[in-house]
Amino acid sequence: MLKTKVALLALACAVVSCTAAEGSVEANLRKVVEPRLGDGAKIVSIKKTPYAGLYEIVADGNIIYTDKDGEYLFFGQMFNTRTRQNLTKERLDIVNRIDFSKLPFESALKTVKGDGKRVMAIFEDPNCGYCKHFRKTTLKEVDNVTVYTFILNILSEDSVVKSKAIWCAADRNKAWDDWMVDGKMAPPAPENCETPNAKISALAQRYGINATPAIFFADGTRIPGAIDLAGLEAKFETVKTAK
Repeated sequence: MLKTKVALLALACAVVSCTAAEGSVEANLRKVVEPRLGDGAKIVSIKKTPYAGLYEIVADGNIIYTDKDGEYLFFGQMFNTRTRQNLTKERLDIVNRIDFSKLPFESALKTVKGDGKRVMAIFEDPNCGYCKHFRKTTLKEVDNVTVYTFILNILSEDSVVKSKAIWCAADRNKAWDDWMVDGKMAPPAPENCETPNAKISALAQRYGINATPAIFFADGTRIPGAIDLAGLEAKFETVKTAK
């Protein structure tokens, strides 16, 4: 009995020691690496990976790999050559997942096509060329979908002016499509018209959205950038299967 207690105590001490060591490495990496990331980037999490002795650092919605001393940083995709898994993408899908139900839908433009059963949210800048192309092609062709569009101003000061004119128009959805599809801008907005611009900007910062379009789905996953119709339909099937 005494030997068993001693063995259990030794094991407990070993676990505590390992945990403390890991905590020490992570604390040191945060202190060493974060200042080197630049642009005010903040580290969200640090964890040891099961491969190559590397540590995974999540910062601003991206994944960076480093050694235990933070001397080397690796940017890019990590693949398992045996299983052909994109390990980085799988982790990004997890760390960037959001609670879709908590999006401020009252601050978005809402468009319903067909039965509207499939749901997606898009963050778009009024000066985003890829957003305009996406809206003229994929979104024009897809059916049975509800689209929430959050106007995010990140490309220029002019984006703020345009988004305000659109948000303050009598028919916001029409004004948005008139501009994004046909290039026809709504009249200037009244000075006293309030917009959700600040709320959407804060939301984008929290979710690490630094480019448009950024597309989110009901399961909380995202696609950074435009996608064709086949890709969008495949994504909807994946979301449906996951449910």
